[in-house]
Amino acid sequence: MTTHISPQHPAQQDGVGPDGSTVDSHAPPGPPAGPARRSAYRLGRPGVQDLTASLVVFLIAVPISLGIALAVGAPLTAGLVAAAAGGIVAGLLGGAPLQVTGPSAALTVVVAGLVPRYGWQATCAITVAAGLLQLLLGTLRVARSALALSPAVVHGMLAGVGLTIALAQLHVVLGGSPQGSATANLAALPGQLAAPQPGALAVGLLALTLLCCWPRLHQLPGRAGRVGARLGRVPAALVAVAAGTALAVIGDLRLARVDLPRWSEHSLAVLPHGPVAGLLAAVLTVAAVASVESLLCAVAVGRLTGTTGDLDRELRGQGLANLASGLLGGLPVAGGVVRSSANIQVGARSRWSTALHGVWLLLAAVALTGGMRRIPLAALAALVLVVGIQMVSLAHIRKVHRHREFTVYAATVLGVVVLGVPIGVAAGALTAAVLACYRLTHARVEVAALADGSYEVRTHGPLTFFAVPRLSRALASVPSHATVTVRHDGAFIDHASYEALHAWRDDHLAHGGQAVLLTDPAGHEAIDPDGTLRGDNSTSRHGFQPWTPWVGRHSIDRAADDPHGRLLEGVRGFQTHTADLVRPELARLAREGQTPSELFLTCSDSRLVTSMITSSGPGDLFTVRNVGNLVPAPHEPGAADDSVAAAVQYAVEVLEVRSITICGHSGCGAMNALLNGVHEQPGRPTSLARWLRNGRGSLARLARVPAEFADRPVVDQVEQLCITNVVQQLDQLLANPTVERRVAAGELRLVGMYFDFATAQTYVLDRETGRFDAVVVGATPEVASAA
Repeated sequence: MTTHISPQHPAQQDGVGPDGSTVDSHAPPGPPAGPARRSAYRLGRPGVQDLTASLVVFLIAVPISLGIALAVGAPLTAGLVAAAAGGIVAGLLGGAPLQVTGPSAALTVVVAGLVPRYGWQATCAITVAAGLLQLLLGTLRVARSALALSPAVVHGMLAGVGLTIALAQLHVVLGGSPQGSATANLAALPGQLAAPQPGALAVGLLALTLLCCWPRLHQLPGRAGRVGARLGRVPAALVAVAAGTALAVIGDLRLARVDLPRWSEHSLAVLPHGPVAGLLAAVLTVAAVASVESLLCAVAVGRLTGTTGDLDRELRGQGLANLASGLLGGLPVAGGVVRSSANIQVGARSRWSTALHGVWLLLAAVALTGGMRRIPLAALAALVLVVGIQMVSLAHIRKVHRHREFTVYAATVLGVVVLGVPIGVAAGALTAAVLACYRLTHARVEVAALADGSYEVRTHGPLTFFAVPRLSRALASVPSHATVTVRHDGAFIDHASYEALHAWRDDHLAHGGQAVLLTDPAGHEAIDPDGTLRGDNSTSRHGFQPWTPWVGRHSIDRAADDPHGRLLEGVRGFQTHTADLVRPELARLAREGQTPSELFLTCSDSRLVTSMITSSGPGDLFTVRNVGNLVPAPHEPGAADDSVAAAVQYAVEVLEVRSITICGHSGCGAMNALLNGVHEQPGRPTSLARWLRNGRGSLARLARVPAEFADRPVVDQVEQLCITNVVQQLDQLLANPTVERRVAAGELRLVGMYFDFATAQTYVLDRETGRFDAVVVGATPEVASAA
């Protein structure tokens, strides 16, 4: 599963996405979600939310920037300079306004190899050159081509870098010094484990414990969990480093501490010396890794915010940030998901939040140098160690295995750990290419004799000229007078394979046999004598077909459209294709009666298909639908309605459901009408106006405590009311005595849900935080009882 990462878990490094990796998809972000999101591209005045978000991201960025500088062997001021330059330059000029740029863990191994080879000042010059290359690539508008890199290679690179980082920093946590390579660190580890430095180990273990446990304080039971949720707002990285520093100071431990040079000693870039080919390779590597990580992060940020980022502009902004960072003596930078997601979830509204976090970093670098020099290296090493471990995502290992790309992933990881990032990525890309060629040319052909004496030939995979000999041998093994069905799985078929199939069929028919060529699973002839391919994909297991007979936009002449005819045609389709499949289950339900465990109360909106978004079937949900998914409160004069209360009473007392869900949705017309005051129009109220009075409590709650999303800002006031209405209706549902009694007894759980049409994303209300959490693949959302 994909575990949702809270913005208060900075131990997970930038570049590690919501499931512990860079990005979950290479698909471009969706369309803009509305004016509130588009405003992030305009540089107006910074708001209070931008100011708050910048402070939170600043607290996350300080220890991570110092830790990465420590890991690469650079002056620690270089980490602060890079974070400030990335925040200010990329924040103001980039194409993903809410993306936060700073020192990147994915570049750690690359830079760590450059510093001892060329020196720190020459490495800064390489960063400058890499920034210029990024600027050129952005100007040439080739940013989207970077997304063509196989996800298995990207995640393998991050995992390899993470393992290398973890092995190196483990030595520092134990009180030693890291070796020059991952293999050397692994070989020296047994000796280091046998003789650790007690003080460093104590500080490191304390920091590791806090990094792992601090973000989980909200999971404590009862009041402790509520206190833990408030404490969890403080970034775990800051807590871990502060606690490690306090232990070192109070215990008067003699440990290696942060060697923060004076700014008068800060080194700037100088021209490097060495073989031109080696320098060019270094520039290309830094530019490639930084660009890919930044662009994938921009795509992820676009998904979180519902905005369409300008990837070419973002690449140019990243190039300018690296140019500035290198000239000022800083590390190379890239965009990162963790700091960016923290920025979004805390409520950033514009690019001012990212720029201001860079300003705070500059001020801290000048004003807090004395305090930073007290930080023990073991505490920072523990932070970077956790960063490295988090970059090895079990979720992505399962995903690449499911997509049969684990070989690519493993080759990349092994190559990065043993040979370095450039060769490791090249090895992964080469493996991916070889695997793609193998799949393109590999096809399986199976021949089976059936009980009735006929034969079935099944083909799996693309049928190319490579498969013709195997296909011909299989077809030749079938008796000449037999009845044969050839089932192709619908994959690609080239001209050579087509000719071979038809030549065999003509010959087989000439000898008195029978032959039919079909696609699978469709039952229509797919390989016709005229050379065309056809098939009914509506029953394909690998696709999703829209409900074309029912979609109104498919009718050009709406006036001539016949809704009743469509209804009857749909019924006929059910009787023809579906009735036989569901008849046994419906017959069982007819005998045994309904026993649903869930009452699902939602809106009448035609776009909300409850069985689709809940993957439910007959007998699963006891469904109540009305305009605006409202639950009339008994104390509302002139607005109460017994139909909803009767359904609730029947579900709770007779059916004894164990859960009640109230589900709202985006673009709700009822909520829009409430905002427009339809329920308060003068004159005799209409039925709709009287019904909408049941939503007055939601309007009042909107003015007091509007609900929020945990992973993104609210798009507009209508969406704000849509989610606030869900929370209010849960409270009004508790006014039902039957519901209140069973909730108090712990026999019934109330759930708030929201469905966003544009993104097909479902959110579930966390009653403790009052926020709506996105339901992610494989996750089990924690939904607190309304009690």
